[in-house]
Amino acid sequence: MGEFELIARYFKRNTALAQAAPAPAASLSIAKDTPGVALGIGDDCALLTPAPGQQLAISTDMLVEGRHFFADVDPAALGHKALAVNLSDLAAMGAQPLAFTLALALPPARAGDDAWMSGFARGLFALADEHRCALVGGDTTAGPLNISITVLGQVPAGQALRRDGARAGDDIWVSGTLGDARLALLALQGQLALPPDRLAALRQRLERPTPRVALGTALRGIATSAIDLSDGLAGDLRHVLSASGVGAVLDAQALRAAGATSATSATGPAHAPSNDAAQDLQHTLTGGDDYELLFTAAPAQREAVRTAGAASATAVTRIGRIEAAQGAWLMDAQGGRQTLSDFRSFDHFA
Repeated sequence: MGEFELIARYFKRNTALAQAAPAPAASLSIAKDTPGVALGIGDDCALLTPAPGQQLAISTDMLVEGRHFFADVDPAALGHKALAVNLSDLAAMGAQPLAFTLALALPPARAGDDAWMSGFARGLFALADEHRCALVGGDTTAGPLNISITVLGQVPAGQALRRDGARAGDDIWVSGTLGDARLALLALQGQLALPPDRLAALRQRLERPTPRVALGTALRGIATSAIDLSDGLAGDLRHVLSASGVGAVLDAQALRAAGATSATSATGPAHAPSNDAAQDLQHTLTGGDDYELLFTAAPAQREAVRTAGAASATAVTRIGRIEAAQGAWLMDAQGGRQTLSDFRSFDHFA
């Protein structure tokens, strides 16, 4: 199959894809039916028309086989995650999705595997349709499996959530639960024993993360700063602190409430409780692949934050506070402090 046949068959929203993978009518929408997209796939460039008074938010993420996902991952899950990690960046900026491009390197065996390609396209477009985000272009080539997506969103001018707005006295919040993906990864690597139903639930969090777009847009005018948690809370928080020129103290007890719990451990009998609170806290702080939001807001906004969480059906937990003195610390129930530099997050080159 040649490049243009592959694009037409799997990525151009046409009846061929619909016949290969029956789906609700809403999923058969094409770029020209998406507000803000004047021209999609088929020309040298796509043409976008943002709504008046909007700024464009643009982000790119790359997923590499063996580095970011297992070779045997379900292709539909991979299609979902490839777009979800980009939508999570838009969520962190309070932006509404508009369109995306896809650059895809495929081994010949994958390009010729109709079941794999159809599954990948289904997973990708199911999430795209959920967020009315149109595929408007990209590139394909033969090579090791590599997926690079650039997503474009829009946000009212001056209302984007940025990393540099945290102020001393602000509360620090996180969405969802942290560490689920890390536990799934450890189990899949054979380092942790989990009951099948527990592993299945955690694997969903690893392979099909939920971008918190609704929460991000609801936090406009409420949050003073935000970032998506892709590489681990400890490291991602430091980006906010550096950009804002402030420090932070995290509450260890509150973090445990927001974190996943390892029900079992590979160091003991299979399916025996680990009761290792320190290890669970380590996963919460450094796990990565959470794709939740970390954000700050003034104490006076606590009720507004909870309302935004409820409106977007997303749990939110207050885990600490911003301080004027630079540095990041973890505080235990007795008031003792441990520097967050002891906790190392994911490094793409490590």
